[in-house]
Amino acid sequence: MTPVNEDGEPWFLVLDYVTITRDPRSRLVVAIGGDERAAGILQATGHFVSAAGPRGPYHRQPHALPVEEQRRGATAAAHELLLAGFSVHLDPALNILGAPDGDLLAAHRYVQRLTERARAAADDRAVAGLLTEIGARLGLLPRIDEALRSTWFVWFQRLKDSGQDTAPAEQLMDTTAGLARHTGQIEQIRNTAATRPATTPPRAVAAAAPTALPARLR
Repeated sequence: MTPVNEDGEPWFLVLDYVTITRDPRSRLVVAIGGDERAAGILQATGHFVSAAGPRGPYHRQPHALPVEEQRRGATAAAHELLLAGFSVHLDPALNILGAPDGDLLAAHRYVQRLTERARAAADDRAVAGLLTEIGARLGLLPRIDEALRSTWFVWFQRLKDSGQDTAPAEQLMDTTAGLARHTGQIEQIRNTAATRPATTPPRAVAAAAPTALPARLR
């Protein structure tokens, strides 16, 4: 039972909370919060290792860990932490026990957030941040490009091996190559936006006071 203070509000301990999520910049799965007991659970069940951060130690999974192993480790660690009495927030995209369409819904939510940020972008730096997430090497478009390349390669080999017309797969290959070129252009535009000097909106020019007309012209 959660203890309460004299005002009847629940009394929470910060060390009882652990957040497991994917860092948007490095794409590493990280765990923040908890105590030494939580650290042991993370290391034993989730492939996590300790790391030193600017605001204190945290845990992360290894760089080369495959995506599915990342998700399995994060889900297993979250389950064990819950059994040990910790409060856990697990990123839905890492939860292998979630709904089958959870990944798709999470992707849609992420793109929608990018759209909202784009509408609110007030300067070049904000635009550069958006283009980084969309077109940089770890962004959305390169990952879509990778999925498309895998699709057309496997499709082409299957059509070729079975003696069928490979034209549709070759067309997909050409389209994917075009996407890669445009992705490179977006990255260059991002670099330009990131290095542009900050500008301030021009000040409004005050309207000049009307000049009094000479008496003879009134």
